Amino acid sequence: MKSIKILALCVLYSVIASCNHPPNKTVQASSVVTFTEGKSRFTPAQEELIQDIVQTSELKVRELLPNLPDSINVALEIVDWNIDVVGGVTGRTETNSPPQVVIQISETYPGGVVKAAETALEHTIFHEFHHLYRGWAIQDNKFGPGIDIASVNEGLAVVFSEVYTVAMEADSPPEATVAEKWVTEILALPINANYQHWMFQHPDGRESVGYRTGNYIVRKALAASGKNILELSELPPNEILTLAGY
Repeated sequence: MKSIKILALCVLYSVIASCNHPPNKTVQASSVVTFTEGKSRFTPAQEELIQDIVQTSELKVRELLPNLPDSINVALEIVDWNIDVVGGVTGRTETNSPPQVVIQISETYPGGVVKAAETALEHTIFHEFHHLYRGWAIQDNKFGPGIDIASVNEGLAVVFSEVYTVAMEADSPPEATVAEKWVTEILALPINANYQHWMFQHPDGRESVGYRTGNYIVRKALAASGKNILELSELPPNEILTLAGY
């Protein structure tokens, strides 16, 4: 009888311990990586490197954003664009459903495809996967129109990728006095303002106004609220603008 009581107590303590310390859910990569054939083709060695970077990056993002969609389709292609300012890699979040990201890697980047992938592919995965987490996609966007909304959503992805990977000078905000003027401009824009002009190449020569201003807004909201980038990523754009003082 005594041995039975001891056994029962051991089982009870085991159950209590398992309740207090639940087993960690194993995070697994589920991305489907595809390579688009164009004028230039990835070599087997390049494909292996890229597959490893994508899946390793995905695991890191899933640890931070557990509700990231499963089975993300990541389509990669080689281009000959001059995108050195972003490390030779750029991308876009095409759709939320199914979750699809398209990434271009430039063969003209110093060191070629391999060096570009090593330099900026992780950064780009973090950025685009953050968009999927938020629902910020080209074809089935979950947010309304407006450069203010675009700036905040891009700013969140920029800061998220900068915090957990590396910073890209192309997305860095200007000095505060200039950034404040840009914020004023953006908030005064009509809802149908030209996206290409404000997010990429403005007719007056400025580049990435929305991205850089969004970076500034998000960092200002972080400083004012005491929240971290993960907490801020749960909020809608208007609340982030309010936290930043606008």
